Amino acid sequence: MMHAEIVSIGDELLKGQRVNTNAAEIAAMLSLEGVPLRRITACSDCEDEMQDVFSEALGRSELVLVTGGLGPTRDDRTRNAAQKLLGRGLTLDPASLREVELRVSARGREMTELMRSQAMVVEGSLAIPNIKGTAAGMIISCAPRFSQRHLVLMPGVPVEMQAMMEGTVLPWVRERSETTIIHTPVRTIGIGESTLAEMIVSVEDSLPEGTTVAYLPHGAGVDVMVSTIADLRERAEAENAAVAGAISTLAKEFVYTVGNRSIEETILDMLRRQRETLAVAESCTGGLVASRITDVAGSSEVFTGGFIVYSNMAKEEQLGVSRGLLDAFGAVSGEVARAMAMGCLQRSGASVALAITGIAGPGGATPDKPVGMLALGLARQTAGSPGPHVESSVLFMHGDRLQNKLRFSQAALRMLWESLRRSDSSSE
Repeated sequence: MMHAEIVSIGDELLKGQRVNTNAAEIAAMLSLEGVPLRRITACSDCEDEMQDVFSEALGRSELVLVTGGLGPTRDDRTRNAAQKLLGRGLTLDPASLREVELRVSARGREMTELMRSQAMVVEGSLAIPNIKGTAAGMIISCAPRFSQRHLVLMPGVPVEMQAMMEGTVLPWVRERSETTIIHTPVRTIGIGESTLAEMIVSVEDSLPEGTTVAYLPHGAGVDVMVSTIADLRERAEAENAAVAGAISTLAKEFVYTVGNRSIEETILDMLRRQRETLAVAESCTGGLVASRITDVAGSSEVFTGGFIVYSNMAKEEQLGVSRGLLDAFGAVSGEVARAMAMGCLQRSGASVALAITGIAGPGGATPDKPVGMLALGLARQTAGSPGPHVESSVLFMHGDRLQNKLRFSQAALRMLWESLRRSDSSSE
């Protein structure tokens, strides 16, 4: 089995000036090709440091992928480090030179020796065309010093790295990989990691060989990633599907999808299926729920619009929430959330209205209404009913302002999902 490591070059990574997104993308690509990743390393622009890191990585893994340090500036020393480590010279790659010449000509510039040097690769390399830039990449066989080991050098510019991975590196890896890895996320909402783990402990206790389960909590919920590695794709797919299905059955009240669909996509599908339309009224989230919904292509089929009613006056004027209700219960209350939802339903013409009001912080709290308090309202017009069904809930969360806004939006989407799920269940 081929194992891989990723080495990311650049002082800016070690200083925290840039996030290492390249490593995450490469890891995801390799995983889909059935290549397990052993380690991700960040390294400075120092050639001696690079040689040490390359040597250690090649001693452990068959494939080492390096990004960064290829280009025309003085801190681009990766190629030099690989040369010195392997004791090889450079050679000009004609195809890469043509790419550089075409790019330079298209910009109306004259070819220089520095630009020409971008087409030089380490002797014994398979050159990787750079269709998005000038510096050639390379796949280097590292024998005899590192038998059956390969070093892949790519620029650190994300768009250049992506093109090289997709056009050359992944097809090269695919020809040599003897295994298949299948990843399936089971996506949940409204349940904590530890509670979820207790719920599916019987599945974890009986996992087939080659299958693992990982918990991936984030600001919007918890994903359970089921990963299966096998020599045959059919076997990997069958065992992976069986485990994902068992988890989904045990945690069915909290699982909104098995696969990569988001909660927003899931909700929009449910609205279409039930022939419903949606509008939102937002105070503390400032349009975040509407933004998340409209991030999905095709949302206009079921999403009619929204109201951002940040002040009490806006709640009165745009949604018809009474001053008496606001004075009696306060803007952050189940009563006002219900009134907001009803006003949104009536004034939008949608069949479902979702309302959000809360205290994101750091200010605005009172002794009985702390930062993190959230009131949600949902109004829904159902066929054959004399009037809308209206419900509300009050929740308390802990976080800073941005964390609370995200969690508030997620709680609102959960409330909507649960309402739609009940309708799905009743129609079965």
